[in-house]
Amino acid sequence: MTDLVTFGETMALFAARRTGPLRFARGFDLGLGGAESNVAIGVARLGHGAAWAGRVGADEFGDLIRFTLAGEGVDVRAVVDPDAPTGLMIKGRRTADLIDVRYYRKNSAGSRLRPDDLDLGLITSARVLHVSAITPALSPSARAAVEHAIEAARAAGVLVSLDVNYRRALWTPAEAGAWLREAVGQVDVLFATEAEGRLITAVEGAEELAKALAALGPRHVLVKFGAEGAMELSDGVVRRAEPYDVTEVDSVGAGDAFAAGWLADWLAGADPDERLSTACAAGAFAVTSQGDWESLPRRADLSLLRRPADGVSR
Repeated sequence: MTDLVTFGETMALFAARRTGPLRFARGFDLGLGGAESNVAIGVARLGHGAAWAGRVGADEFGDLIRFTLAGEGVDVRAVVDPDAPTGLMIKGRRTADLIDVRYYRKNSAGSRLRPDDLDLGLITSARVLHVSAITPALSPSARAAVEHAIEAARAAGVLVSLDVNYRRALWTPAEAGAWLREAVGQVDVLFATEAEGRLITAVEGAEELAKALAALGPRHVLVKFGAEGAMELSDGVVRRAEPYDVTEVDSVGAGDAFAAGWLADWLAGADPDERLSTACAAGAFAVTSQGDWESLPRRADLSLLRRPADGVSR
């Protein structure tokens, strides 16, 4: 039994070390990244059990993913696919404040995820199932896996969490909106930016948008404003959280960190104001260094954002 179960595609990540066009890059750092595995790491670091399932290739990149996640305390349930490679993500910094991310995932192992790759017993015994709308965009079999997992979790009374995480390279706004409008009525927690929320319902104004989304089914709707903080609508009550003042280095993964912080505090039984604050703090930590997940906080780290005026911790 674990607290949170999630699944999806995690890829090997090559991040250029120098700023400018990728064709001039001569050195790269090798790591990994994936929306769902980022959440699993974040929840594990904040003190809860987390399991991640997915498909990886029978290659060094697949080994990197499995061993790294296990080293972070995540229960890894990966299928090693001998017939497809692990997907690749290339991250460059075109200018000092513009990150360019490219994905090479066509026919990857992760895109071949299917319903029977999932352990339904693990899902139905968990407290939370977390999915993103990236996975159903990968392939028909991956979409079937998401829908199968949600159905099983709902039947077992497991909290279902969905992060919209829209990727325009995978499907059009119309395609994403059609699937999301069906799925959102089956989930308890919805994470979205304002733009992502409007893929589902064309309502202006953040609070009105959150209420329109909640009317479709979710008990908790989280609207993210990036560097401007976030808003939560839960059980009819609207709460807002101001952002933390940090120096942004790499914004990729901030939304995953936000979801991890909120879900970890929900698992801990924290009050609504505290869990929203923790979500914002986790998101703030995520942007302070290179990498999708490396700077995700542990519980002891959360107080560091209230740092002394001179910026030195002694």
